[in-house]
Amino acid sequence: MTLVASAAVPWRDAPAHAALFVPANQRDSYSVALTPAGLEDVLADLGADQTLVRAPGAWQPREESAPDAFGTAGAYNRWQLARLYGSRLARVVRGARAERGRVVEAWTLISPYPSADLRTLHPGTMRLILKVAP
Repeated sequence: MTLVASAAVPWRDAPAHAALFVPANQRDSYSVALTPAGLEDVLADLGADQTLVRAPGAWQPREESAPDAFGTAGAYNRWQLARLYGSRLARVVRGARAERGRVVEAWTLISPYPSADLRTLHPGTMRLILKVAP
């Protein structure tokens, strides 16, 4: 079951982004959503969530190049994404969520995030969740 964030941070599903950044053969295992909220607001909203795994280094923002942030498994145009970000680094947060002591989701938060046509960077946050098989 995917965590539903509070009303403080509104999320909307982003199927066009999923088509770009999620491996085609694993689309059923991922969910992708967007919010206009910045990364700090998203982390603050998640702050009291007891289901998040607080391992060392998890849920800590890092700056990464676009290829590192988005990986290489998706169908997106790597050159276009690199051109969009230019020398700018994405802020990325990775972490997991557990239920009954077992990790059930791996989360990646990316800010800013690209438009689905890879022409514009939006200041909000993209959330990619991989549902871990039981």
